[in-house]
Amino acid sequence: MYDNQVDIKTPEYVSLQFQPAGLGSRAAAFILDQLILMAVNLLIIIVLLIITYGQADFFFLQSMPSYVFGIGIVAIFAINWGYYFLLEFFWGGKTVGKRVLGIRVIQENGHSITLLSSFIRNLLRLIDSLPAFYFIGMTMLYLHSKHKRIGDLVAGTIVVHEEKVKKKKKMKAIEKEINRRGLRKEDLVIETWNLNQLGTKEWNLLKTYSNRFLQLPLGQRNHLTRKLAFILYPKLGLEVEEQTYEELEDTLLILYLVLKEEWDFER
Repeated sequence: MYDNQVDIKTPEYVSLQFQPAGLGSRAAAFILDQLILMAVNLLIIIVLLIITYGQADFFFLQSMPSYVFGIGIVAIFAINWGYYFLLEFFWGGKTVGKRVLGIRVIQENGHSITLLSSFIRNLLRLIDSLPAFYFIGMTMLYLHSKHKRIGDLVAGTIVVHEEKVKKKKKMKAIEKEINRRGLRKEDLVIETWNLNQLGTKEWNLLKTYSNRFLQLPLGQRNHLTRKLAFILYPKLGLEVEEQTYEELEDTLLILYLVLKEEWDFER
């Protein structure tokens, strides 16, 4: 059952195949994440004890003032819920546990998880955890054909295995040009929030630009480079002015490398 492939048709009419993550890999990832959160929760309690009593003696927990205890409960809840919600959105559908196990959360259309989807699926952890030890969630994972818990069903998400082995493809002409220029993804530092402002429309523009880059006469290429820069740069918090055409080209080509990993689903 765990070897079943899920076929996903994207809005761009690209057919994708993923292997859903089953109960075993998801449970292992969850345990790793919980161990991290337990350590953080323990640290919060120790800090509160030291602030209140000057020492980390758990004997004082029973006599801890109600307002301090309340602050601790709120802080622990916010961190435990925010850990999944924020990491899955800002870290490409992964938590630390998911990254170690090689799984990630995506939307049913094959695209990256959105802020709303991450919010919904993690809010509904409260239901999946009932009545205890994630009984409802684990039962759903075992019985559902795509191994979805209630949070996944409502949010329209699915947890899949990442590709471990990729067949070596013939390098495209634009990739050879990028290598010739010595460009790397690490050369462009962009805030994750700004990068998430780019969607399918922007990726298609950038992919078309990259595919035509080497075929265009210099004059047309310069015109297209500047036009695309004026569209994408404001969303990334970058300035177009006072940059040469070559600098604009380099930035757009690096951006192509960055987004290609996320948006290019060709197998």
